[in-house]
Amino acid sequence: MNCTLLSTSILFEHDTHFLLTGGVEKILRIFDLNRLDAQPRQVDNSPGSIRTVAWLHSDQMILSSCTETNGVRLWDLRSGKIVQTLETKSPVTSSEVSQDGRYITTADGSTVKFWDANHFGLVKSYVMPCNVESASLEPKHGNKFIAGGEDMWVHVFDFHTGEELGCNKGHHGPVHCVRFSPGGGSFASGSEDGTIRIWQTSPVTHDESDLLGSEPSGKVKAVADEVARKIESGLHIGGEGKTGDTDKATDA
Repeated sequence: MNCTLLSTSILFEHDTHFLLTGGVEKILRIFDLNRLDAQPRQVDNSPGSIRTVAWLHSDQMILSSCTETNGVRLWDLRSGKIVQTLETKSPVTSSEVSQDGRYITTADGSTVKFWDANHFGLVKSYVMPCNVESASLEPKHGNKFIAGGEDMWVHVFDFHTGEELGCNKGHHGPVHCVRFSPGGGSFASGSEDGTIRIWQTSPVTHDESDLLGSEPSGKVKAVADEVARKIESGLHIGGEGKTGDTDKATDA
């Protein structure tokens, strides 16, 4: 893999050995990790610097969004061309394909949208309390989603109604990225304050909160330990609280 990357988004394909990148060069690159000496495949018709990338329908299609251009573009890798654009009013700062392949989740400005991943129609659109940079749909049941942005909080919402279910406070800078774990039992948030926090999805009781204050639960601690080995920034663990709760995260 002998090339210099100026990438802002990197993503592995779930079931194969491909790595997808995109960045300020306006080029999508696909690396074959079984052939590290081979040059990556390049798709270089992006209308702007690439902000996000995502695989869709295994390795047949790619989603991408641009830093200064509205919408999400769908690329057919067989032709290397854009076949459709999901229209938004602001540049998309986050895109995610649900684990079951049914929905595309996007965040643009103060809006989180859910799209049909097969027919590409808009399914739901919710206005957030502030401008958000990232959103993620709970992967196991698909009944809630999280969003984070400029207000430094991680909000939890009902997928079907848009009602706010909880609010996790603790970051000291804007939240740039949120994602659920594959099993949905926890979610992570990354912030401009230089920390990654991992939160439990289920509500935390008073006794559990006391426990978290001294020693994280086994499942969450295992996740935290794994992340801690890979990053140098601070890592915090907390429980999902209700709106108006104070910071419940503790140092790992």
